[in-house]
Amino acid sequence: MEKRTLQSPPSILPLYLRAAAPMLPGASLLPFVPGGGGEVPEMELELAGVRADADRVAAYARVCGFSLRDTLPPTYPHVLAFPLHMAVMADGGFPFGAVGLVHVENRVEQRRPIALGEELTIRVRPTKLRDHPRGRTFSLLTKVLSGRQIAWEGASTMLRRGPIDNADANQVSKPFHGELDSDGGSGWGKELTASAEWKLGGDLGRRYAAVSGDRNPIHMHSLAAKPLGFPGAIAHGMWTKARCLAALEGRLPDAFAVDVRFRKPILLPGKVRFASTSEGDEVDFAVRDAKRGTPHLEGHVAPLETKTEDGRN
Repeated sequence: MEKRTLQSPPSILPLYLRAAAPMLPGASLLPFVPGGGGEVPEMELELAGVRADADRVAAYARVCGFSLRDTLPPTYPHVLAFPLHMAVMADGGFPFGAVGLVHVENRVEQRRPIALGEELTIRVRPTKLRDHPRGRTFSLLTKVLSGRQIAWEGASTMLRRGPIDNADANQVSKPFHGELDSDGGSGWGKELTASAEWKLGGDLGRRYAAVSGDRNPIHMHSLAAKPLGFPGAIAHGMWTKARCLAALEGRLPDAFAVDVRFRKPILLPGKVRFASTSEGDEVDFAVRDAKRGTPHLEGHVAPLETKTEDGRN
């Protein structure tokens, strides 16, 4: 595996331009443009000395509904790692561009709350491609360390839509960590009672992009989303997950894992309902369309045992 140490956070705009370049005829033949490889490259990026900016965290908390605290919202390390995610997907050896990819699953493990301003090291690496009924998936695995201790981990599973040749692809690819199966394990699919209704404005994608850096065109405007196969702009999956955790904020332990599966995209503007239920120390939750009941997100929270790990292991 190739390991690269970065001296500063990658600049997002040039990475997006490279990620979008494969959409241009012949561009993938260039060595620095993704789209020329057949498999996800084995690589790991590391960035040390990362500190979250208090004003940016506050802006993120407002958009996602978190209260202001002296610790990071549990989804904010994903934002800190996002430039590294883009750098991986903009690599010339990556088999396709990032623009148009769909986030289908996400897992977060918060080992402990991370203090605002705490110095962190972030590592990101991709997994190999896996078959999916609607194309192929891969995961971006993230570790956030304080010193040599892992404070946070994440796994974002991305779908590249398109035909596949594997005859066994009628089975949905499993989440990378394997805790939840595709048939609704760990309580997914339960009948939950709605406790809140959220009205989402047409500008939500742009507002979340401003605080997260994720400016994938499918979230920004219907004019940009339609050429990529969507009927209109859709909400960011990580905004939906963050909004759910903000709604559960008072019920989350210091150390926990939260898995979500993103189902039907939320078209913007829209109106959705949030539902949850608790069983012991675990919580199941869901987001559904307010009118049709269409499932948009299903999730599960479970406590983690507090433990110390060497980040190099």
